[in-house]
Amino acid sequence: MSVLTNILYWVSTGLLIPVIILLIIGFVWSIMILGGFYGSYLARRRLRKAMGQVHAQLEQRSAREVDYAEIRKHHPALRATLERIAQLNWNAVHAEKLLVDFQRQGERGLKPSTILMRIGPMLGLMGTLIPMGPALRGLATGDIASMAANMQVAFATTVIGIFVGGVGFVTLLAKKGWYVEDVNNLRYIVELAEHETS
Repeated sequence: MSVLTNILYWVSTGLLIPVIILLIIGFVWSIMILGGFYGSYLARRRLRKAMGQVHAQLEQRSAREVDYAEIRKHHPALRATLERIAQLNWNAVHAEKLLVDFQRQGERGLKPSTILMRIGPMLGLMGTLIPMGPALRGLATGDIASMAANMQVAFATTVIGIFVGGVGFVTLLAKKGWYVEDVNNLRYIVELAEHETS
């Protein structure tokens, strides 16, 4: 039995370095995602103003006659989808296919935040529990310095893991809201155009 427990101890202890490396990678990745998120937030504010102008035009003119050029500056994918639907003469079947493609593209954009949200706390918990074994062993043998060093690692990995997961969670919620807003705007414009032809 002691052989098996020793094997488990050494395997779990050996995982500490990979966990710390992955947490550092996750931390750097979360900082990069935060930077990109801030840029997207600024572009989103400008897009909302442009969409407000588009909605005002839609109340007065046909959906086929409205100028969607302002959208291109702030959301190229949205503008490209609208242009493609217009090229296909606002056909309902083609429009639905392009809307589904746009949705799938949006869902792919949520993956980085989803990964961070799920893997950050998991790695943080592993980084907390793994050093606890050596810390308890140090406490049992009276090696307070070893125990303190291991506890420091445990607390640091917890904080980093929670930070990484928090960044993933917050950016995921915001991006989901933006994504739903984009899909609703597209459907609104497409359905207006289809209604005008029926």
